[in-house]
Amino acid sequence: MPAEPGWVAHAIWWQIYPLGFVGAFPADPPPTADEHRLRRIVDWLDHAVRLGVSGIALGPIFASRTHGYDTTDHFRIDPRLGDDDDFDHLVTEARERGLRILLDGVFNHVGRDFPRYREALDGGPEHPSSKWFRRRGNTSRFDTFEGHGELIALNHDDAEVVDYTAAVLRHWLGRGADGWRLDAAYAVPDRFWAQVLPAVRREFPDAWFVGEVIHGDYSSTVHAATFDSVTQYELWKAIWSSLNDGNFHELDWGLQRHNDFLDTFVPMTFVGNHDVTRIASQLTNPGHLEHALVILLTTGGTPSIYAGDESAYRGVKEERRGGDDAVRPEFSTPPADSDALRLHQYLIGLRRRHPWLHTATTSPLLLTNTQYVYRSSAGPESLIVALNVDDAPLPLSLPDLGVASGQVIAGSGAPPHDQISRTDVPPNGWLIIQPH
Repeated sequence: MPAEPGWVAHAIWWQIYPLGFVGAFPADPPPTADEHRLRRIVDWLDHAVRLGVSGIALGPIFASRTHGYDTTDHFRIDPRLGDDDDFDHLVTEARERGLRILLDGVFNHVGRDFPRYREALDGGPEHPSSKWFRRRGNTSRFDTFEGHGELIALNHDDAEVVDYTAAVLRHWLGRGADGWRLDAAYAVPDRFWAQVLPAVRREFPDAWFVGEVIHGDYSSTVHAATFDSVTQYELWKAIWSSLNDGNFHELDWGLQRHNDFLDTFVPMTFVGNHDVTRIASQLTNPGHLEHALVILLTTGGTPSIYAGDESAYRGVKEERRGGDDAVRPEFSTPPADSDALRLHQYLIGLRRRHPWLHTATTSPLLLTNTQYVYRSSAGPESLIVALNVDDAPLPLSLPDLGVASGQVIAGSGAPPHDQISRTDVPPNGWLIIQPH
C-alpha cells in the first residue's frame, strides 16, 4: 500500500454538492452550459479560505441525466454546470488561494444514456460494448446498482473498463485535480481498484484517492484496493449517536476502532456530507453540535466539513425519490458571522496549528455515559478533551488524570486560563486543555 501524499497531512476539506449548490438540480427547466453556473462556486472560495480549509471536495460535475451519480460522459463537464473553460477557471481561482480540488468519480455504475450502454442495448449480447456491463446472474439482463434501474453496473472484470477508468482519472488530474473520491467503492471489487490506481499513480504520484466505504474491515479494504483512505462512517455514527443517547461508551468504542485504522491509514472523517441528514438536524440537542465538531477536529483523520454545516444549516434526508434534496440545497451568498461559523473557524485554526492531530490516537482518561475525557496524542504532542453532556458540571482534577497542570485553550462557558490543575466543565459543555 502506498504512503499517502505528504500534503494530505495538512488537508481539511470543504465539501460541496455542485448540482444542488448552484441550483442546477433539481431545476425545471435545467440550466444550460451558457449559464456557466460552475463559476458560482468561485464566489465562495474566499469564504472557504476564511473558514480555514485547505481544499474543496466537489461532488459529481460530469455529464449526467439527473443527480450526477448517473454519469453519461466522464470526460465532459455537466452542461447544467458549464464547460471545460469553467472548470479550468475554478481550478485557477482555487490555486490562487492555495486551495486544492478533490473530484467525485462514479465507476461502479453509469447512467442509461452512457454511450456504451446504448450500444450494448441496440447491438445485442454479441456487441463488443456488451462486455462492459455486468449481467444479472445467468440471465441476459444487465445488472443495476442496488436495484436502481437507471444505474447500470459496470463489469469490473473487463480490461476496457479498467483502462477507461484509469484514463478518466488521469485526464482530470492532468487538468488540475489533486485527487478523487471514488463513489460506491464498497460495491466494486478491490482487485479492480488495485489494477486502476497503481497505473494512475505512476503518472500522478502526488494524487490522493479516498474510497466511499460504509461498513466492513476498512484496513483490509484500503490494503487490497490500494486506496489512500476511506470514508469513516463508523465514527460518524458513533459521534451523533453517543451524543443523542447519552452513551459515551459508544464513542469510546468507536475511537478504539479508529485507533486501529490509524495504524494502517488515515481515514476521511466527517460529521456531515451530501448523503446523510445534516448534523444540526441529526442531533436531539442543538447545543451538542459543538461537541460533535470538537470530536471531529481533535481526533486523527482527514476532516471534511459539509458546506452549510459551518452555519448550522438544517436538513433531513428521507428514503424516497427526491429525499436528498433537503440536504443538498442551493446556496445564495456567503453567510454572515454566527456562533457556529466562529466555532468552526476556531477549531479548524486549532487543528492547523497542531498538524500532528492528523495521525493522533486517543486514550480515555474518564468515561461515564454522559461525561468523557480523552487524550489525543501523537509522539510527544497531546491535547486533553473533556466532553460533558450531563446537566451537572463535571469537576476535573488534572493530577487525577495523570497530568500535573495545563492550560484551557478552548471551551464553553470558561475563558482560557494560564495554568490550572483543577477546573469544572460546564453542564452540556466542553474544554480543550493543553497539558504542561
